[in-house]
Amino acid sequence: MKQSLYRKFLFLYLLIGLLGFFSIITAGSYLIEKRLEKTVSEGLYREACLLASDNTIRSGISSSNLENIRETLSVIAEFQNSFIWILNNSGEIVTSTRKDISPDSPIDFTTFDPAQWGGNYYQIGSFYGYFSQECMSVIAPITENMSTKGYICIHYLMSNLYHERSNILTAVYLLFTVFYLISGLMVLFYRFYIHRPLWKIIKGAGEYAGGNLSYRISHKSEDELGYLANTLNYMTEKLNRNGEYQRKFISNVSHDFRSPLTSIKGYVEAMLDGTIPPEMQERYLKIIAYEAGRLEKLTNSLLTLNDLDIKKRMMHIRKFDINEVIKTTAATFEGICTERKILLELVLSGKELYAKADMEQIQQVLYNLLDNAIKFSYDGSSIILETTEKNEKIFVSVKDRGEGIPKESLSKIWDRFYKSDASRGKDRKGTGLGLSIVHEIIHAHGQNINVISTEGVGTEFIFTLDKAK
Repeated sequence: MKQSLYRKFLFLYLLIGLLGFFSIITAGSYLIEKRLEKTVSEGLYREACLLASDNTIRSGISSSNLENIRETLSVIAEFQNSFIWILNNSGEIVTSTRKDISPDSPIDFTTFDPAQWGGNYYQIGSFYGYFSQECMSVIAPITENMSTKGYICIHYLMSNLYHERSNILTAVYLLFTVFYLISGLMVLFYRFYIHRPLWKIIKGAGEYAGGNLSYRISHKSEDELGYLANTLNYMTEKLNRNGEYQRKFISNVSHDFRSPLTSIKGYVEAMLDGTIPPEMQERYLKIIAYEAGRLEKLTNSLLTLNDLDIKKRMMHIRKFDINEVIKTTAATFEGICTERKILLELVLSGKELYAKADMEQIQQVLYNLLDNAIKFSYDGSSIILETTEKNEKIFVSVKDRGEGIPKESLSKIWDRFYKSDASRGKDRKGTGLGLSIVHEIIHAHGQNINVISTEGVGTEFIFTLDKAK
């Protein structure tokens, strides 16, 4: 697989750098120049207006001795890195801070016309062809008694402004370069903390797609990618377990079907070829009927589990009397209990107790638990079926005084086809699916079931149901 995402990210980073650099060269340079131009022109104009309103300059503009005024203006011009002229009404330079212009030989700008400036207080150019390089020129009229006596004109070389613009741009270039290099750490961060973990996850997904469910993604961080990696690892672990469970399930089903089928096939063939004489066939037909019963029970249990997978999504939840269901279920075992002298004690809460669940499925739960209790109870013992209610919950208990379950088997009794060693000799007709069906039904209802057991004392199963309002 091509590392296209990383290359796109790197290309985007380089593109941002180039666009940023050319933006500073073009738009940045233009904006800085315009900002400096505005700032400098406003400063010069304010200074020109202050000078034009100065009484010394007003009174001295018509004087023949302007040396004192020129010295004052020279100090101001040197501070502002500019040069200042005073022009009379005729457009002649009467004094200048530049020494190449003498008051004795004034320079006449015959084309000078302040009216042409309009609303602008500054112009950029050669000032009527006088300068050989661009200058920024501002003018302010010197007025007295509502009449114009002359003009203050301040010139600022644009080369100074361009030099200042270059200094600012240099600083901007430096800051941009430093910022760009620092932002380059994001590329390294992406490379090591996003791209590499993502690549591991992609590789893991490829392994899983290829059927290698034992592969584990090694990313262990606490961020979203770590969570995704852990989720995928957990998912494949579950899939792997399901695969093992499926193989074990098929193996158990095959074994449980093979044994009775082998017996049936063997006895039928023996009767057909005369190995079993006619007078003994009834005995072996009973064995065949017994093995057929085992197959029927196993098939029904498998069909029940299959139905439960569907009914998890479409259960028929309704209100019913759990006490009545317990009485009805207990009545179905009356024959075998009488035969083995087992007493069924019903300790029910109230005359009626209404639960909210799928009645047929809960009846199946009670049947399986009671069948299991009778199977492992001693002859002449008792089994207690009890209902209690607490905090809007109904607790149903099935308690026997039988052999009990070994501690090492308690965690496995819900597994499909599981039979403890103690039960294998006794429960020859059992499928190992009864408690699995109980567990599936109770959890499909969003309820809980617990077991308490002591070997040689007995076992108690307790499950909960929602109480109907």
